[in-house]
Amino acid sequence: MPFLDQATRWATNKMPSVIGPKAHAIIDYAMAASFLAMAGFFWKRNKRAALCSLGCGAAETTVALLTRYPDGVADAISFETHGAIDFGMTGLISSLPDMMHFADEPESRFFRVQGMSLAAVTGLTDFTGTGERNQQERVEERAA
Repeated sequence: MPFLDQATRWATNKMPSVIGPKAHAIIDYAMAASFLAMAGFFWKRNKRAALCSLGCGAAETTVALLTRYPDGVADAISFETHGAIDFGMTGLISSLPDMMHFADEPESRFFRVQGMSLAAVTGLTDFTGTGERNQQERVEERAA
């Protein structure tokens, strides 16, 4: 996982979890929409970045639709499991430019910022309903 992603996760784990399920759902759909919009924007300039953005948008939408929280369509994934998936997605999103060989191109910045943003949102979300700090370990243990 990229250094800035780890730093963001470390910093947000020290703060209280203040984002609830409803706000997290809204942020998830906004993030998915931004991925899908950028896929169209990247299409003529960089097909690899466009396909990565399309895949991330589809993944984010699917997870949001399947999560048991407000604005979720199905109750297939618990909110805590959703948190574990989000923790994994932060590293994947940030690493995609390296894996798909466009790390030196301007489109890579979008993925780095999105990964850091998702890390911050995930770190500040109250997945357990307790509002306590450093929920990452507990969420990952319960989701396993």
